[in-house]
Amino acid sequence: MAGVHIKYINDADFHWLQAKRAITQVVASVSGGLKPAPVAALEQQFLQQLIMGTPTNTPVWDDPEPELEAVAFKLEVEREAALLRIAKKQQNKQLAQQINSQLHMSLKTELANQLASAAVIQRQSPVSDKHLLLLELLNSPKLDLGSLRLAVASQTWLVQDLTNMVNSPVFGARRPQNSDLQVTDLKLVLGYIGLDNLRLLIPFYICRHWLPLGHASLLWINRKLWRYAQIQGVAARALAVLHEQDGALLYSLALMRQMGTSVILGIGATIFEQLRGNWLREASKARDKELYDAVAVSDFPAAEICQLVSEHCMQLNWQLPQWLGFADSELVSQLQVLQDRDGFAQMPLTAQLAAKASCYAQSLLLEEANQLSFRDKQLLYSYYAMSEQELIRLQGLNYRKLTLF
Repeated sequence: MAGVHIKYINDADFHWLQAKRAITQVVASVSGGLKPAPVAALEQQFLQQLIMGTPTNTPVWDDPEPELEAVAFKLEVEREAALLRIAKKQQNKQLAQQINSQLHMSLKTELANQLASAAVIQRQSPVSDKHLLLLELLNSPKLDLGSLRLAVASQTWLVQDLTNMVNSPVFGARRPQNSDLQVTDLKLVLGYIGLDNLRLLIPFYICRHWLPLGHASLLWINRKLWRYAQIQGVAARALAVLHEQDGALLYSLALMRQMGTSVILGIGATIFEQLRGNWLREASKARDKELYDAVAVSDFPAAEICQLVSEHCMQLNWQLPQWLGFADSELVSQLQVLQDRDGFAQMPLTAQLAAKASCYAQSLLLEEANQLSFRDKQLLYSYYAMSEQELIRLQGLNYRKLTLF
């Protein structure tokens, strides 16, 4: 027929168009509103990758505990040796499996009991009211170096971190020319850094201090968790600039979202090491080599701890500061909103931007692990209403360092 042009498409193009149409329909159905099951499932998948994923040499700047890698390697060598001894006898394999299962069940029960007690959590947590007071001061419109110096001085570890920063080669350009002297006076340290940079550096050091350090079983998890926090922080600052919001406030909020996870992981690792240590001593006392080896090869109960992190971390993010007397804090209020009970669309802008930063960080890390399809990424971006402008801004950032000065 004249004037009619028919375009034929091959099977591959037809299936691609069908898939694209299906993705568009699903994405449109999850925008805004209450969090749909597919999005919740993807976020649970990310948490499992974070805690249960295979240990890898996660690229992380400012490694919080570089000296622990040798200890973790030594423990793994000892565990491998015990596994070789056990492999020689089927009976020993069964014993190892039973001990491992019992240890995991005992830990899960004890950890659940401890997480049910506010007093126990506060006693075991590295988070203190002094840390939260510092974060509050940093976001006060009346912030001045005098009041900040008094608060910083009470935290010896923080004074050391800031002093090391000022005396580092990275900071050299900010120091007076030809000055080889080490700066030790806290007033000078804070003055060199400046208020704007302190609003970023102090939350950085405080949230790093909250990581459950010193546990060989958490070495790789800590590195992944810290990198996740860093990416969120950088993304949050960029989104704040784009939307003309307070970048330092959003940076603090992004890092503080790891508080609950850090606390639960730390308590869980402590229980695991105590249980395992007690059982090893009992086996040694009884001179039971087979039982000793069975306990020695017990693995870290990542799956059980991951489940409890999933159940409690978001609520603990704001509950713990409330227990410490910061119920009226703007940061704590935003953390409570970020528990996402009413849906992303109902959040205030500050919380939305923090949630977007987390969404982008999760998608980036899942892609690195080859665990995120194009369709799933679009689902995440749609629920969190990621605009094209926001994605362009975020894709061009350096997530390997905190840009200061």
